[in-house]
Amino acid sequence: TTAKPEDIQLETKIFDQNNQLVATTKSTLSKYDNGLLEQSFVIDNPKLWNVETPNLYYVESKLYEQNKLKDTLLSRFGVRSIELRPDKGFFLNGEKVIFQGVCNHHDLGPLGAAVNDAAIRRQIRILKDMGCNAIRTSHNMPAPELVTACDEMGMMLMVESFDEWQIAKVKNGYNRFFNEWAEKDLTNLIEHYRNNPSVVMWCIGNEVPNQGVEGECKTAKMLQDICHRLDPTRPVTQGMDNPHAVINNNFAAVMDVAGFNYRPFMYPENYKKLPQRLVLGSETTSALSSRGVYKFPVVRKRMAKYPDHQASSYDVEHVGWGGLPDDDFIQYGDLPYCMGEFVWTGFDYLGEPTPYYEDWPSHSSLFGIIDLAGLPKDRYYLYRSHWNKTSPTLHVLPHWTFEGREGEVTPIFVYTSYPSAEVFINGKSQGRKTKDLSIRVEDSGTDEALDSLVRQKRYRLMWMDTKYEPGTVKVVAYDENGNVAEEKEIHTAGKPHH
Repeated sequence: TTAKPEDIQLETKIFDQNNQLVATTKSTLSKYDNGLLEQSFVIDNPKLWNVETPNLYYVESKLYEQNKLKDTLLSRFGVRSIELRPDKGFFLNGEKVIFQGVCNHHDLGPLGAAVNDAAIRRQIRILKDMGCNAIRTSHNMPAPELVTACDEMGMMLMVESFDEWQIAKVKNGYNRFFNEWAEKDLTNLIEHYRNNPSVVMWCIGNEVPNQGVEGECKTAKMLQDICHRLDPTRPVTQGMDNPHAVINNNFAAVMDVAGFNYRPFMYPENYKKLPQRLVLGSETTSALSSRGVYKFPVVRKRMAKYPDHQASSYDVEHVGWGGLPDDDFIQYGDLPYCMGEFVWTGFDYLGEPTPYYEDWPSHSSLFGIIDLAGLPKDRYYLYRSHWNKTSPTLHVLPHWTFEGREGEVTPIFVYTSYPSAEVFINGKSQGRKTKDLSIRVEDSGTDEALDSLVRQKRYRLMWMDTKYEPGTVKVVAYDENGNVAEEKEIHTAGKPHH
């Protein structure tokens, strides 16, 4: 601060992951630069960052005064391009990428809200094996450790800032600070993370009450303009759950990306009315299940409650405002303008024990694809069978230990990346089933079709009439050519040792 500008020099070196120098320059400040020095570089044939190969570069900045080293700063970035193409979707490095994402709270289940780097990386590993490629940091700004891990492990991020603007959701919420602090907080967020290649989108709000108020599109645009000013390279979205209002009052129209929470049946109407020609499922599904718990009969249910405060892991239960995983698969499977989804949620979390709410002792959500302990539920393998294109999936449910259910109908589901499979109970074939790819989004959305699990027949193999008898269930999966590809068995458990 006491030096003359012309005595200050900045030397910058850029290294790749193998510590090889790829670019360097040294510049001298002048009295006309107002303390700001800009340097430009060319990296020949850069190694691009993506979810499969998250290549990173390192910057070494050295500050000199009269050629005497005063300070050194190490920072990191990635080289990659992102692009929105109307009617086609999101492109990373020129290749179309569908968001196979999850919403995650900041907490780590029973470990609490404190940041634990190993636990964060464990979560990312589990999600990546499922085929997940993106996380929405719902509904708060992320910990630096999470963003660093996503940079290194190849996980895209939708970084979210606010769950509330100046109109209150709750009395003591952020609404008290919005007018004074929103721009400051958003500026800090973007300046902190705009060099992180994993961050591909900013999200300025979640289900804010402003969305239903005429004229509040101005607030949305004001926040988006802040993002554009500080970072012109990334699109901006928000999670909107009032589609009827936001497509008629310009609230959705001003956004780079119109993000909708739930109600995928309205995507075609949203698409017709909005100028972006793109739709994103910013929050989807909200299916309910408890790991290893199965309820009978197996029928689609909304907000089902049971004496044990659990939900069925047959994956046919969901909240009143949501749906089943397959109801969202089919949207971005058939609608080219649908950019993908962020499922509510990747992991269970403490709080919101829907639909049990205040029913003590319920205190965990049931939304998670993965439970509080980080153990996959059956639903994990349904997502894996659809999302993971590099490793085959073959998973059978339920378990096969139901003392007292002998002779009763006990459906068998198979979640698999293979097109067909055959089920055997104690050596007797229960028939061979094949995924029905003829089912389309436009003719499968009636109440009758939804309750009949029509869409599920495109993504799951279901034997609805099998009866329980103790012993062995064997599943034989077949590839596209009808050849045996993989087999799996489950068995009735024996008596406990003690």
